[in-house]
Amino acid sequence: MKWLNFKNIKNSSVYVTPNLPILSTTSYKFSLFKALGFIGLYTLVAWFVLIVILSVTPLKDFLFVADNNELKTQNEKIQQLRNRVILLTEQLQALASTNERLKFAVKLAEKDSISPKDPLYDTLQKTIKKKIKIGGNVFEAFNLLLDRIFQEDQNSKEILFLDPTKGIVIQVFNPSTGHFGIDYGVKTGSPIYASAGGLVIFSDYTVDSGFMMIIQHDNNFTTIYKHCSSLFKKAKDVVITGELIALSGNSGKNTTGPHLHFEIWQKGKPVDPQILLVK
Repeated sequence: MKWLNFKNIKNSSVYVTPNLPILSTTSYKFSLFKALGFIGLYTLVAWFVLIVILSVTPLKDFLFVADNNELKTQNEKIQQLRNRVILLTEQLQALASTNERLKFAVKLAEKDSISPKDPLYDTLQKTIKKKIKIGGNVFEAFNLLLDRIFQEDQNSKEILFLDPTKGIVIQVFNPSTGHFGIDYGVKTGSPIYASAGGLVIFSDYTVDSGFMMIIQHDNNFTTIYKHCSSLFKKAKDVVITGELIALSGNSGKNTTGPHLHFEIWQKGKPVDPQILLVK
């Protein structure tokens, strides 16, 4: 194998003959080692120039990450959507619990009194906490917000309740007979005020209690106003203490004359309003 002989390789030559129309044909002779040296040097120089170009120019963005900006934009949109899903999940979690409380409140609104043996009475005494799994339905967005606003806080300041109307109390709180509020004897059209500030969670007409409003307050307090003739606030409205919310009346089947039936509940249990009302 003579071609593997080092002496033969050393004595080997490479001929380069450029064929250009404007020049006469001339052959250039290079030794094999010199030709390999030129090729290696050219390769190193080419790589060096390419590295410099990629380092100091934006060419690399077009060569390797031409869609980098699009990827960043998509990533930002995905992150925004993820944050919105988390927010909706948290808020709808709160709304789910409020919705459960509201369903039982509507049942309560159908009558002024409930028998202590009524199953509804036991249900209303329990704290209703309904959980929705993350990634559930689209109803998960307003409730956590409500719980955050109206969550129980043992260290929060005491809530002051004012008389919702000017009138004489004609029937007192008597849970033993199923009467969980007090009745104010007032003529139709008398102003009714929010006993304390809070969020209106129900404002509509019911068959037995007529036009009725329910307001959610801090520390899991709820006030109920029944038999109104007009309602000035709607569900999700925020009211302040002493704000005009309705006019008294004689609406609904469960009434014997013009009056305001007023109740205060805490944690699903009725409380005597006359104990909490500021004198």
